[in-house]
Amino acid sequence: QVRLVESGGGSAQAGGSLRLSCEVSGRTFSRFAMGWFRQRPEKERGFVAGIAWNGRTAYYSDSVRGRFTISRDNAKSTVYLQMNNLEPEDSAVYFCAAATVAYGLGNRAADFGTWGQGTLVTVSS
Repeated sequence: QVRLVESGGGSAQAGGSLRLSCEVSGRTFSRFAMGWFRQRPEKERGFVAGIAWNGRTAYYSDSVRGRFTISRDNAKSTVYLQMNNLEPEDSAVYFCAAATVAYGLGNRAADFGTWGQGTLVTVSS
């Protein structure tokens, strides 16, 4: 059974930083792209960042590019999201997700078949 467990959420002030982690078990982590999504109250879940199976390609939404960095450690089966220069608009529940197809890429929720439970990030002004 594939399991994704996020950690690292919490509260920060605007301009601060947080680092999210997502540990994956139950599958060959290194074969699959990983992504981070976020969902604000009464909003749809939206793409934040993605990283290819080998870590060589990373891609971001326009709203976080230049402030957030996604990375992965295949030896630890863990993907990270470093969030710098946080803004109140970054407040949301953040979900990590594993791509459905091995060696594929995507930035739509439909491209990712397995999801974590989410971790809350709150940024105050």
